Amino acid sequence: MSDGSHVLCRFEDLADPGSLAVSIGTENWPLRAFVVRRGEQVFAYVNRCPHAGHPLDWLPNRFLNGDETLIQCASHGALFTLESGHCVVGPCAGKSLMAIAVHVVTGNVVLTEDPDALVQRFA
Repeated sequence: MSDGSHVLCRFEDLADPGSLAVSIGTENWPLRAFVVRRGEQVFAYVNRCPHAGHPLDWLPNRFLNGDETLIQCASHGALFTLESGHCVVGPCAGKSLMAIAVHVVTGNVVLTEDPDALVQRFA
């Protein structure tokens, strides 16, 4: 985008509901994250379970449970809400995923802050 925004993905590339893995940052160790969609809303989170620090996806770009209503951790089965990343079931119940602020602009899901600053914040 010409305004310097960092595009994570195209909105149309997300199924409804759906999820997509993304990398953020330009350094040697980018931040691993993912975007989820429900209807016209999108949410993004660091790809790290608050219980053990493992990546959440059980297959590439697969972060949702079987009925696609919750985010599911592949390691221990913890379940998180799409809208807030709050854990509702599992060993990290009561904790939340680390949210990343995003919004949709002209068909793209974009960060609301500098990607390299974001990487530093979650390192």
